[in-house]
Amino acid sequence: MKVWVNGTFDVLHVGHLRLLEFASRYGDLRVGIDSDKRVKELKGPDRPFNTTEDRKYFLESLKSVKEVVVFDSRQELINLVKDYQPDYMIVGDDYKDQTVYGSEHAKNLIFFQKIPEYSTTKILSYENTSNR
Repeated sequence: MKVWVNGTFDVLHVGHLRLLEFASRYGDLRVGIDSDKRVKELKGPDRPFNTTEDRKYFLESLKSVKEVVVFDSRQELINLVKDYQPDYMIVGDDYKDQTVYGSEHAKNLIFFQKIPEYSTTKILSYENTSNR
């Protein structure tokens, strides 16, 4: 079975690892990550904390991840999902009431229950305030 997950994965934390472990139980996991340019557009000029190359390397080093691809736009994300034709697309449950781009090309859409205490934004905010 083919499984798709995508996101920024800027600073890996327990929430990311649990999502990826959960997703990999469904089959071979391909992870799409936002390019540095796209992360800046979505999250602001101080992001990403880690470069595309570093984030890709971190993810490829995990036994639960089979492949990592990079996308630079919403349309490129949709095209990657369309080309992959996953059996399962897995996203965080915070997207339940939002458009999940590319999901029309997946056979099944599964929502993963996010772990609220884990967030890259929280981690980076803590780092910034603890260094003052």
